[in-house]
Amino acid sequence: MSDYTLYYWPVPFRGEFVRAVLAHVGASWAEADMDVMVRQMRDQPAGQLVPHMGPPVLTDHGAAISLAQMPAILGYLGRKHGLMPDDPERAALTDKIVADANDVLYEMTLHNGAQMWTQAAWDAYRPRLGRWMAIFEAHGRRHGLTVDSGHMLGTDAPGIADLVTATLWGVMTAKLPALRPMLDTTAPAIAALTDRIASLPEQQALRARSDRDYGDAWCSGEIEASLRAVLASPA
Repeated sequence: MSDYTLYYWPVPFRGEFVRAVLAHVGASWAEADMDVMVRQMRDQPAGQLVPHMGPPVLTDHGAAISLAQMPAILGYLGRKHGLMPDDPERAALTDKIVADANDVLYEMTLHNGAQMWTQAAWDAYRPRLGRWMAIFEAHGRRHGLTVDSGHMLGTDAPGIADLVTATLWGVMTAKLPALRPMLDTTAPAIAALTDRIASLPEQQALRARSDRDYGDAWCSGEIEASLRAVLASPA
């Protein structure tokens, strides 16, 4: 049996953050069948593995526990596998970076697809996306991150903050390459960090697996189609 089972849609998006951490620590995991995942999502809360509105859900078979919500799952994996700083302040900053990443995903999908992107809406939002990039850049720079080396919170090895940052901006700009020049200009140290994390063998293997299984998809559906349409328009 695998160490974990991940319940998520067949796309990268929030599930890829969980996969990146599992790959980094060398854990094995199974991806739940879609029909099983959908039944879990639609079941009454009392009958769910963990009461939740939607995926991701992660089951840790060794601990006999299931968790929902991306930040909670990443916090659990980080503490279990030694990827969270011991210092309380830096641990809190890690949690904050995870929450920021979740907010960026929420905004980029217009509240999880509640609306579709129009060119006017995207043009108005684009400076805010640049500010998010600058926020991540400032976090890293304060703790010694440079274009050439370092980690988000000054740790000796990649931690949750690094894996989350690299997954957010690296996967987003790989799947939506029109955004990469903006990242390079606005947050060059973050761009370099994403490339360093992506070059790790386990992350390369994950990227190859995800490309094979999910193709060019990022968040999928009509919201991704509307996002690609505005990105394809001349600036």
